[in-house]
Amino acid sequence: MNDDDFRFSGRGRGRGRRGPRRGFFDDDLSFGRGGQRAAKGDIRTAVLVLLAEEPMHGYQIIQELTERSEGVWQPSAGSIYPRLAKLEVEGLVESSERAAKKVYSLTEAGLVAVGEVPEDRRTPWKDVSGTVDQDVHDLWNAFRSTAEALKQVTKNGTPEQVAAAQQVLSDTRRNLYRILAEDPA
Repeated sequence: MNDDDFRFSGRGRGRGRRGPRRGFFDDDLSFGRGGQRAAKGDIRTAVLVLLAEEPMHGYQIIQELTERSEGVWQPSAGSIYPRLAKLEVEGLVESSERAAKKVYSLTEAGLVAVGEVPEDRRTPWKDVSGTVDQDVHDLWNAFRSTAEALKQVTKNGTPEQVAAAQQVLSDTRRNLYRILAEDPA
């Protein structure tokens, strides 16, 4: 997987004894029927187009891409920040410190580069979000809501509540596999 791919999460990346570790959802980036990875160069285009709207720091770019793709495209900091550094070396963006954050903006050359992007290629987040069926999208939204509830249980729950949550998740995993096996039990 290279830095132009998209994924839902990226925690756990690095090298393990058996080669590169994969992120939490890296096993299948297609998200079911009809989904696809972001095409090569889409992060570059997305960053340039967003910075043409206003200067941003890297985390804002991640948030904007996540929001504009309706949660389908969540590039990691490990793909955005190297891309920003590369664009800075190319002379297309420049950075400055604002409120203790590194904020990026387009240079004159960056504005020219954005102008050279065909109009129909200026919204790569729509291309990615349009590849996921609505039912799959709704399923991922339900998962994100569940993950937020799980965070609250792990942060604020008693040992008994944490154990109960573990049982719920184990049962849920088994039930999901039963659905795939078309087992009505």
